Amino acid sequence: MKMNRIFNSDNYENPKRKYDEEVLVMEDEDQGHKLVLWNDDVNTFDFVIASLLEICKHTLEQAEQCTILVHYKGKCTVKTGSLELLEPMHKKLISRGLTSEIVS
Repeated sequence: MKMNRIFNSDNYENPKRKYDEEVLVMEDEDQGHKLVLWNDDVNTFDFVIASLLEICKHTLEQAEQCTILVHYKGKCTVKTGSLELLEPMHKKLISRGLTSEIVS
């Protein structure tokens, strides 16, 4: 995460943004593995949402957004973390007839 403080210029004829010299930079941390959910033509929106709520511990809003992304984009990363965290979730999604995979 990079934070720049932006100051509005007092020069209205030639407006430019001025940036403070100090910035907070958060390195892109290794997220480990990704649990990807794929679209199918079988499961309903409600079923997928309920599965994400229960298995992945999503909020309702997260589950709805992921389901919409899966439907329109074909897939969505629904969880990131260690293989030990994602493997049980992957198995539970598969056992419900959903299509998922773990990628590095």
